[in-house]
Amino acid sequence: MPHIVIIGAGIGGIPMAYEMKQLARPEDEVTVISNTTTFHFVPSNPWVAVNWRKRGEIEQEIAPLLKARKIRFIAQAAARVHPERNEVELADGSAVAYDYLVIATGPKLAFDEIPGLGPQGHTQSICHVDHASAAAGVWGDFLADPGPIVVGAVQGASCFGPAYEFALIIETDLRRRKLRDRVPMTFVTPEPYIGHLGLGGVGDSKGMMESMFRDRHIKWICNAKVTRVEAGKMFVTEHDEDGKPKKEHELPFHYSMMLPAFKGVDAVFGIEGLTNPRGFVLIDAHQRNPKYPNIYGVGVCVSIPPVETTPVPLGTPKTGYMIESMVTATAKNIRAALDARPQTEKATWNAVCLADFGDSGAAFIALPQIPPRNVNWFSEGKWVHLAKVAFEKYFMYKLRKGKSEPIYEKIVMDALGIMKLKGK
Repeated sequence: MPHIVIIGAGIGGIPMAYEMKQLARPEDEVTVISNTTTFHFVPSNPWVAVNWRKRGEIEQEIAPLLKARKIRFIAQAAARVHPERNEVELADGSAVAYDYLVIATGPKLAFDEIPGLGPQGHTQSICHVDHASAAAGVWGDFLADPGPIVVGAVQGASCFGPAYEFALIIETDLRRRKLRDRVPMTFVTPEPYIGHLGLGGVGDSKGMMESMFRDRHIKWICNAKVTRVEAGKMFVTEHDEDGKPKKEHELPFHYSMMLPAFKGVDAVFGIEGLTNPRGFVLIDAHQRNPKYPNIYGVGVCVSIPPVETTPVPLGTPKTGYMIESMVTATAKNIRAALDARPQTEKATWNAVCLADFGDSGAAFIALPQIPPRNVNWFSEGKWVHLAKVAFEKYFMYKLRKGKSEPIYEKIVMDALGIMKLKGK
């Protein structure tokens, strides 16, 4: 009886389990290993951090979801993957044997790479619902004593959309509370320009994001490296186009949220042939690891090269559309392997994102993600905010119903249909 094990129960792991169970044969066993008992919808974390959502609205207990679909669930952290013997060692020292392994863990948050960064230091995070909930408490304190804000991402970061989202969401919240005039805001990013997004820009994202920031009186520093953070003070080195230090900034703040760089999780970090030096899972065009072809990678934990070389290093984002396509390709390839057929499915390496800005938002579509592109589209409007809310509701609904329907594909097709009608 072949055993398919999935490590991780997030936006990649749960859909992977659902889709794999649907494609697997009756005699195949599917198991999910997770270091948490609850799923949380990561894209809604910025709302949690400003008390626009309660964490209970974006969380779901995992065990009942999987039990209803006859998927085994192990609520323990994976301590180490042992690919040479096809086993996953658990935190309690026991081991789970597998025939096929899917790594969908998400990243390790590398706060430790910059002194003073992160929830254990002096800045907030929206990468996890625990962090967002803590940030909401700090936000409440800040509103009672407002002052300067610094928001953005540090060098090596790869997920920039949430940084833009959070900057504009808190700006909206401050305006609604009539506190905006008391809060200077600065956006700090390693991107070479505003709106780069780790993608070399999408459409006129540079011009549109710069315009939004100007309209909302948000200053920015690009090509930035954060060297350290102290209580109420961030030290930033701005670099020129050649990557040489250009200017030193000492930024005071009463509140700061900075996205960290990502690494691979400890369970796979440093396994030769399985991961790169940062611990991201190496995969081929079919999501398989080249050295261990019965191991697959899905989501943020996989290794993807940067779109281009930039003066300050940054990573490449893995958006929901890309993750969904990785899930589908992996499930189909594992089924092909079970049937002793060639594995031919490939993920669609496209970038699709809905970024909420509080009272409006921005959507971008990059097909494919790496230029040159067939579609390079960016749009802004109130409809994006409404679409993001609808997406959250639908994803939580399909999670409860056990559906693995790729929602991002529907969004893309609808958007492309609108573009065609407009003649764009």
